[in-house]
Amino acid sequence: MSTFKAPKGTYDLIPPFSAKYLAVRDAIAEPLRKSGYGYVETPGFEDVNLFARGVGESTDIVSKEMYAFETKGGDKLALRPEGTASVLRAALESNLHKQGNLPVKLWYSGSYYRYERPQKGRYRHFSQVGAEAIGAEDPALDAELIILADQAYRSLGLRNFRILLNSLGDKECRPVYREALQDFLRALDLDEETRRRIEINPLRVLDDKREAVQKQLVGAPLLRDYLCDACKAYHEEVRALITAAGVVFEDDAKLVRGLDYYTRTTFEFVHDGLGSQSAVGGGGRYDGLSEMIGGPALPSVGWALGVDRTVLALEAEGVELDIPAATSVFAVAIGDEARRLLFGKVTELRREGVAADFSFGGKGLKGAMKDANRSGARLAVVAGERDLAEGVVQLKDMESGEQQAVPVDGLVDAVKAKLA
Repeated sequence: MSTFKAPKGTYDLIPPFSAKYLAVRDAIAEPLRKSGYGYVETPGFEDVNLFARGVGESTDIVSKEMYAFETKGGDKLALRPEGTASVLRAALESNLHKQGNLPVKLWYSGSYYRYERPQKGRYRHFSQVGAEAIGAEDPALDAELIILADQAYRSLGLRNFRILLNSLGDKECRPVYREALQDFLRALDLDEETRRRIEINPLRVLDDKREAVQKQLVGAPLLRDYLCDACKAYHEEVRALITAAGVVFEDDAKLVRGLDYYTRTTFEFVHDGLGSQSAVGGGGRYDGLSEMIGGPALPSVGWALGVDRTVLALEAEGVELDIPAATSVFAVAIGDEARRLLFGKVTELRREGVAADFSFGGKGLKGAMKDANRSGARLAVVAGERDLAEGVVQLKDMESGEQQAVPVDGLVDAVKAKLA
C-alpha cells in the first residue's frame, strides 16, 4: 500500500473507468469541432487578478474557494477556478480578435480547482469542457451554443436534463433593477456576510441555496420586469431560435449563475437525478469581461460543461456508453522464437492501425490466455514451436471460440479481414 493518497476532494482517473471520461469529453467536443470552434489550451495557473477582476471579488469562487499563492519570485498566482477568463486572456494576448474573423470560436478541456467542501458531484479538482465565441453580439451565437450543448448531451444518451434560461439585462437596464432589488433585500433578516453582498452584487443573493434565505426571497423583484426594449428583443430572439431548433427549455426568472461577468443571456443545464448538485453545466453572455481584464470591447458568449457531473448524470439514468475495447488483437507466444516473431507481428499490426497487445512477462499458455480474455480483445493470435515449424499461427475468435491456422505472412491481412 502506498504511503500517499490523492488529496482530499480530488480523484484519480484509472482504467477502465477513465475510458468513460474520455468518451464524455469527446462527445461534448465533437459538435464544437464541426461548428468552427478551434482548440485552445491555457496554463493551469494565472495571475490572481485575472480572476479577481473577471470572475468578481465578491463571488465565493474568488473570496473563499480560489487556490492563491505567491511564487519564490513574488508573483501572485492562482490555480484556475474556471475557464472563461483564461481563454479570453489567451485570445487577447495572441490578438486573435485582430485577425478579422469575428467571432473567434474556441473550445477547451481541462482541470479546474476550487477549495470547497467535498461531496458527491462537488470536488476540489474537477474536469470541464468549455466553448467561447468571442467578439460578436448576436442572439444566434447564444442559441448556437445552447443547441450544441443539447446535441452533445443527447448524443451521449442523456434525456432527463433540463435547460434553464434567463436574461440578466445589460448596463442600461440592470442598474435600475439592482436598486430595486437592493431596497427589497435590505428589509430582510439576513446574516452580516449576505448583507455585505447586497451592496456589492445583490444578484448573487438570489443564487443563495440556503432554504432560510430562499423563503425570504418570495416576492423579490424579477429582472425580467425591468429589461429594456433592446434586451427584451434580444432575449426573445434567442428563445425563438432555440425553439425553432426543437430544443426544449424552461424560463427561470431567478437564474443568475455564480459569476459577476454575465450579461443578457444566462442558462444552466440541470439533472434532477443528482440531488443538491444538480447543475451539470451552464454559461451565458459576458459582453463586458474583455474591458474588465484590460482588453477592448468584445461582446462574447460561452459555456462550460462538467465532465464529472455528466458522468454522474449518465449513471443516474443508467446509460451505458458504447466504449470499444482498447485492444482488438492479443498475441500469445509460447517459446522464445514465437515471442520474437509475434512481437514483430504486433508491431506490424499497430502500424496498420490495429489495436494490438502482447503477453509480456514470459507467462505460460494458461496465464497468457487469461490476459487475452481480460484485455477484451476480439481475436487472439497464438503460436508455439509446432506452429512455427509449419509456417502458421493460430487465429482464435474470442467470442465464438473458433480457431484457424493462418500463414505467418498472411496474418495481418487475415486479422484486418476478421475485424472489418
